[in-house]
Amino acid sequence: MQTWTRFSVQAITLAIVQRAFAIKDKRGFSYWDIAIIAAALSAGCTILYSEDMQHGAMIENLRIHNPFV
Repeated sequence: MQTWTRFSVQAITLAIVQRAFAIKDKRGFSYWDIAIIAAALSAGCTILYSEDMQHGAMIENLRIHNPFV
């Protein structure tokens, strides 16, 4: 159980939800994908690993990376 304590947890706030919808309007992702992206951006991430999103896509300063490509 203590292994998980080394990871940061990003709370979903109203600001993140608003950012998600602003990005969704521009990019057309599903809400759940864009919620993950907005949370990653708010946490300061620069790479998001996902096999379900477009590999190499840049959203602001976040790059989507499919580890299986």
